[in-house]
Amino acid sequence: MQTRPFGPERLMVSEVGLGTWQIGGSWGTVDEKTAMEILTTATEEGITFFDTADVYGDGRSELLIGEFLRTHAKDVFVATKLGRGSDPGWPDNFTSKNIIKHTEASLSRLGLERLNLTQLHCIPREVMAEGAVFDTLRDLKKQGKIENFGASVETVEEGLLCLEQEGLASLQVIFNIFRQKPIHELFKKAQEKNVSIIARVPLASGLLTGTMNKSTTFAQSDHRNFNRDGASFNVGETFAGVPFEKGVELAEELLTMKPEGMTLAHMALRWILYFDAVTVVIPGSSRPAQVTANAYISSLAPLSKELHAKIQDFYEHKVAQHIRGVY
Repeated sequence: MQTRPFGPERLMVSEVGLGTWQIGGSWGTVDEKTAMEILTTATEEGITFFDTADVYGDGRSELLIGEFLRTHAKDVFVATKLGRGSDPGWPDNFTSKNIIKHTEASLSRLGLERLNLTQLHCIPREVMAEGAVFDTLRDLKKQGKIENFGASVETVEEGLLCLEQEGLASLQVIFNIFRQKPIHELFKKAQEKNVSIIARVPLASGLLTGTMNKSTTFAQSDHRNFNRDGASFNVGETFAGVPFEKGVELAEELLTMKPEGMTLAHMALRWILYFDAVTVVIPGSSRPAQVTANAYISSLAPLSKELHAKIQDFYEHKVAQHIRGVY
């Protein structure tokens, strides 16, 4: 597993991380035994970066990671998020009092005295722009409750707003072959400030595995069922904002481009790691075998410049017109 520097302090973390939305139970059910096997497999594969959130399974993801950390605390950099929980909910989550409350709750569930990283979880743009939430995060850092703070954002504009904040360590953005807009202005400015990019939704909710077809169905509790058109939250979080049926067609076309010996998922993840601004990509996994397959991409050679040019052209002429939602 290759590593990359994180944030202004340049702490080295694995370039392939683990997203833990699934083990929170938001993509169907992952039982506790399987969740622990996923976390164990990740560390065995050299993955040191776990991304979670207080809202994943209403705290279940953090609790499971906390149990794992009892024996692996020195092996893992834990990034959590706050702001989308139901207690007390929007917009009261963004007061200084409640940010502190949510931070303390995450510390308790994770069994930690200090969070490696806490991130604002796709909060309203106007709250980011007003800036008081960042003052509270800076205070929490001074108190030793958090080591670093960052923001998970939905749009390039939001990312640029956050980059103006002193002490920001990271930006988490939707970034994959189907969603390439951050490459230009946002990546450049983040690098100038030593702010790490965390790439989420890297496989477009599974579309970029190439294993789905137009008749594929999902569990009732799976966001790929209830949010495919943005009914519950930003549509970009599900299938990267591309209509499912069109996404299947586009993935089938991408399959014809993948190098021999690679799966489409390998190509899609390896493509992300081409960009120096990206510190870590965080694919999720509902089975240990998926963790191993995702970690494997760190050992692969970079894609050719010719293939990168082909993928860029594919995005500009075949994909960009179909992306929905703020971006």
